[in-house]
Amino acid sequence: MKTIGLLGGMSWESTVTYYQTINRIVGQKLGGLHSARIALHSVEFHEIQELQHAGKWHETGVILADAAKSIERAGADLLVLCTNTMHIVAPQIEAATSLPFLHIADATAARIKAQGIDRIGLLGTRFTMEEQFYRGRLESNHGLSVVTPNADDRTIVHRVIYEELCRGTIDAASRAEYARIVAALIADGAQGVILGCTEIGLLLRPEDSPVPLFDTAHIHAEAAALAALA
Repeated sequence: MKTIGLLGGMSWESTVTYYQTINRIVGQKLGGLHSARIALHSVEFHEIQELQHAGKWHETGVILADAAKSIERAGADLLVLCTNTMHIVAPQIEAATSLPFLHIADATAARIKAQGIDRIGLLGTRFTMEEQFYRGRLESNHGLSVVTPNADDRTIVHRVIYEELCRGTIDAASRAEYARIVAALIADGAQGVILGCTEIGLLLRPEDSPVPLFDTAHIHAEAAALAALA
């Protein structure tokens, strides 16, 4: 079994999902008391989110690249960045180590295409919804057509992530707003919706949507577990 390097803490709420999902899958596959070999580096999220909102992406990349180096030194065999948004600096992180990098958008696209879907809605931080590092990869590398909410709804989605979900708050009114936004994406032709922030799966449930929801935290974690067992 390979050792999985987890670069987490963005936020810690979703990193818990990664840890639980990976260990559950390894236990299911191997039986008994088997668990995953994991090297985890959890960063201080306050520092990261302040740099995010100041547009200082290179500085965040330096922090995460240093964290990735520590994970490599700890003996990891592959690297998993436990967040969608910070894949904006994935090239910096990949360049810092020799570890294979399991990109969250690639794992998610594979799951979407396996269900025969080619037009997909995308929810996430405004960075993920508006910048090209994520949707561009889905479109250019995987041939998917990506639909995002309108500007007002993107503001709502972003606010709920940072003011509620990253703080462990699950609010029924916010769930209803997200369900409304999902319905608007479906009206725009989306055949499914990517929960493109690793915290959104804490709020939206399959029963909140008439189309498939692709929970990126679970999908990414499952891909990591299977890669470790391959």
